[in-house]
Amino acid sequence: MMFRPLHDRVLVRRIEVDEKTSGGIIIPDSAKEKPMQGEVVAVGTGARNDKGDLIELTVKEGDHILFGKWSGNEVKIDGEELLIMKESDILGILEKTEAKAKAA
Repeated sequence: MMFRPLHDRVLVRRIEVDEKTSGGIIIPDSAKEKPMQGEVVAVGTGARNDKGDLIELTVKEGDHILFGKWSGNEVKIDGEELLIMKESDILGILEKTEAKAKAA
């Protein structure tokens, strides 16, 4: 099934982070918090300003983002749990630095 968000909304897939602390302690499922990082799966066309002009979204499909703990609405599409949120709920885009990109 294809899903396209409307207006200034984005569809996000959560990105799981490491299950160990920096000291090597494994965190059990019951103590984990939901990740606040995600990958943008789909974006809407944008919002309209007071003059009616279309303002395109800053994020695009494939961007890795950081969002607030309680942001978005959880939905299940084709059996996958995803989030729908407004672009204003996104705190920022995570970008790889050149050093990390070369190591990957």
